[in-house]
Amino acid sequence: MRKIAKEQDQGAEIDLTPMLDVVFIMLIFFIVVASFIKEAGVEVNRPDDNQPENPEDSTSIVVEIASDNQIWMENRRVDIRAVRANIQRLLAEDPEAPVTIKVEKGAEAGIVIDIADAARESGVGAVNWASDR
Repeated sequence: MRKIAKEQDQGAEIDLTPMLDVVFIMLIFFIVVASFIKEAGVEVNRPDDNQPENPEDSTSIVVEIASDNQIWMENRRVDIRAVRANIQRLLAEDPEAPVTIKVEKGAEAGIVIDIADAARESGVGAVNWASDR
């Protein structure tokens, strides 16, 4: 009887080597796949150092977004639906003018993206973001 019990105890052991092989293969697979995943994002054109410090001094079209989401162009408040038309009007005067967007801290990201989209839809060659130094 003891002989049968010993044989059953020896057969009850599980060999973990194949499971570890599978785990290591899966780990290598996930490491390789993770290196090819590209994160989605927004491309931002940052101003160069050789550009004028004050964007209003250059011939760019300046759109300012205040912290309370008010949009200002040419020292007057503009509705978000009229931004595209104003940019097109200013582009008619100077077709090569880039658009510079100045955003105050606290402005909603949705408003900023809507302004950038309106600028691109109006046919602007470059949309720049003003930076505080």
